[in-house]
Amino acid sequence: MQTFTPFKIPYTPDKRFGKKVAYFSMEFAIDQALKIYSGGLGYLAGSHMRSAFQLKQNLVGIGILWKYGYYDQVRKGNGEMDVLRRERFYNFLTDTGIIFDINVNRAPVKVKAFYLAPEVFGSAPMFLLSTDLPENDWLAQTISHHLYDSNTEAKVAQYILLGKGGAKLLDLLGWEPDVYHFNEAHAMPAAFHLYEKFRDLDEVRERIVFTTHTPVEAGNEKHELTLLDHMSFFGDLTLPEVRTIAGVSDQTFNQTLAGLRMARIANGVSKMHGEVARQMWGEYEGISPITHVTNSQNHLYWHDPELDRAGQKASGSEDLKARKRSLKQNLFRIVADQTGKIFDPDTLTIVWARRFARYKRADLITRDAGRFEALLSHTERPVQIIWAGKPYPTDHDAVEIFNHLVHLSNEHPNMAVLTGYELGLSKALKQGSDIWLNTPRITREASGTSGMTAAMNGSVNLSIPDGWVPEFGQHGRNAFVLPAVDSTLSGEEQDRIDLENLYRVLEEEVLPRYYAPDGSWWKLVRQSMQDIRPFFDADRMAREYYEVMYGVWATIPL
Repeated sequence: MQTFTPFKIPYTPDKRFGKKVAYFSMEFAIDQALKIYSGGLGYLAGSHMRSAFQLKQNLVGIGILWKYGYYDQVRKGNGEMDVLRRERFYNFLTDTGIIFDINVNRAPVKVKAFYLAPEVFGSAPMFLLSTDLPENDWLAQTISHHLYDSNTEAKVAQYILLGKGGAKLLDLLGWEPDVYHFNEAHAMPAAFHLYEKFRDLDEVRERIVFTTHTPVEAGNEKHELTLLDHMSFFGDLTLPEVRTIAGVSDQTFNQTLAGLRMARIANGVSKMHGEVARQMWGEYEGISPITHVTNSQNHLYWHDPELDRAGQKASGSEDLKARKRSLKQNLFRIVADQTGKIFDPDTLTIVWARRFARYKRADLITRDAGRFEALLSHTERPVQIIWAGKPYPTDHDAVEIFNHLVHLSNEHPNMAVLTGYELGLSKALKQGSDIWLNTPRITREASGTSGMTAAMNGSVNLSIPDGWVPEFGQHGRNAFVLPAVDSTLSGEEQDRIDLENLYRVLEEEVLPRYYAPDGSWWKLVRQSMQDIRPFFDADRMAREYYEVMYGVWATIPL
């Protein structure tokens, strides 16, 4: 029987990864069955936990057990998206029996800790926190109900639960980390807990590393200092103390900036994002050095073994073609089930699938109506195109784009928009697509990892050169990479140029190569599958975090 006090990692950690690390994240995409994630941040954290377990790292994950998850994406009667929030129950989590108090709004709130054992899904051990207890009043219970609650005070309470609650749980477990890794700034209350504990800012900095994912300063969360103080975000620290240790000079608390000031080292999530982050934050005093660790995804979880074996062969494409065709048929059964449309496994299939947000430009390819119509009506070189992804429920612009695409798809038998973009559908789309389309405004995508798992499954990236793509994409060899536009141009001008480049590459390079009889398409697919490993496997990322961020430098052979 698992003993939780004192806690011990339930396997012998590899001596290369002996430092104790607690990894804090608002979301983890560990398995389709565990609904505690929304999108890319969770996919990244889930892959990290899987690789940490495979490498036997001395690491635990700290998260929140979201009673209603993010949301189930369903449809209204007219096909537009709707939001369903369904209560979740899990028989694979262990009740640790640990219940403790944290202060929220200067009042005690009960917190219960649940445990996800490594053998359940093949992840590092994880603790998930819940306030959904009868001892709490209704408002306190709702803190752990909805991931990314749209109410400001509810969000702040969730950050207190993750940061303060997670740090206090580790104290109660008797498991004192050498490193507290904040995957985004949501866990900042843990930093103030550590300051209350040690009363030494240098000691706190020595223990915290911070990963930022947001390359737009306006997208980094800010709140009124007095609101956070009233809600107990800073624990029992006084506002003068907070101003001193976090470098706050006005009435606004910038969570990312505070994270950069209270960490020993910080990182962006791609080489390009590291450069952008240093430019964004370099003018501020007292920030930590900012490096980069490029995001990756867990190959063992995401790949199709049969396709992978065929793709790793030095030559010959018949096995690769046959398996890819079979995987496309699997995906098209989902398309038929959701939309009533039967797609052709021998037709070039383009997929755009990720979180819907305006800067990601899901509808970019449709903005030239004439060329889009010509693309979908071509008979000699036919095309099928699929969209999927979850907008934030209150992001009305993104929901509007999703619904616009739904209505547009009613006009085209070879266009589909799917709901329920979670781990299961994500894997099916990557395994069943030929082209993985990525069209964000340049410099806006910190990393973007969906294209990595697409490449692992024989889907070729067609992408803006943003995020991780410049570290991988070699145009015409393993991907199709659009020319970089000047990011100082107006948004409208960037969209115009990118749209023109997208159609030029599609019409002049992608379609001719896919339908060429010489087999050159499969050479491209094979090259993409081979090049994506090993650098973009999360095993490399998990090792690199220990080496670069956690202080296990090059003295240890990795």
